[in-house]
Amino acid sequence: MKRAGFNQRGLPVLLLLPQLLVIAAFFYWPATYALRSSFYLEDPFGFGSTFVGMANYTDLLASAQYMKVAGFTLGFTFLVTLLSLSIALLLAVKADKVIRGARTYRTLLMWVYAVAPPVAGFLGVMVFYQGNGPMTEFLAFLGYEFRLGVNYYDTAAAMIIVATWNHIPVNFIFFLSGLQSIPQSVKEAAMIDNRSGARRFWDITFPLLAPTAFFLLVINITYALFDTFGLIDTLVKGEPGNNPMTLVYKVYVDGFRGNDLGGSSAQSVVLMVLVLLLTVFQFRVMDRRIHYT
Repeated sequence: MKRAGFNQRGLPVLLLLPQLLVIAAFFYWPATYALRSSFYLEDPFGFGSTFVGMANYTDLLASAQYMKVAGFTLGFTFLVTLLSLSIALLLAVKADKVIRGARTYRTLLMWVYAVAPPVAGFLGVMVFYQGNGPMTEFLAFLGYEFRLGVNYYDTAAAMIIVATWNHIPVNFIFFLSGLQSIPQSVKEAAMIDNRSGARRFWDITFPLLAPTAFFLLVINITYALFDTFGLIDTLVKGEPGNNPMTLVYKVYVDGFRGNDLGGSSAQSVVLMVLVLLLTVFQFRVMDRRIHYT
């Protein structure tokens, strides 16, 4: 196998320099600044700072509110990941069987992917609006008063529903591609060996989708943890109060609303470590080859 050769060592560095500058400006410098700030008690008006060592981290771990937010984040991440993967897999299996109007059917399922999280949150506000939202009126007809932004559990349910709806198309695209990549000969052999469609799916189809499913599992966890900020900010209308929030949104609330720069920096460092662990876990597992016999 031929390798690219360079007469000068500086040329590869020069080609990589623009990307390295972007990474340094938007990741390494903010990460370094956040790590430094996490050891200081910052004056909100910028008049100075006091070194407090690990006090921000100890206060964080001793905070009942932070533990409550962390618990909600775990539950939110689990439910959004489970629901979005399950529904997307079901839709992909059904779409793979469609013959007439397949392109139209798949397009209708995938177009939600173009909706940005803040826009999805705004649509969620409209659907669950306390005055005349369609879902609110439907629940009122059933005898339940849904109060978005007022009731903790109602707001949490709206967050989970909207976040799941917004991320289903991504999973659908990957699952459908995985299903279509399974050789037709394997499908025909499975039909001969087993007449039950459910057994064929769990014994043959789903194991062949395992690499895709694991990749989407990591992607969905990352999405639920970090990419739902705009969605949550729109649903709680910028007034979190006693409403549920994720760890990422709490960094924003404490840092930019509460002016606790040192505490929010410590929270950012905790999230960076979490991202690092997820990345290492993904690369360690994805590097392993999966063979089927």
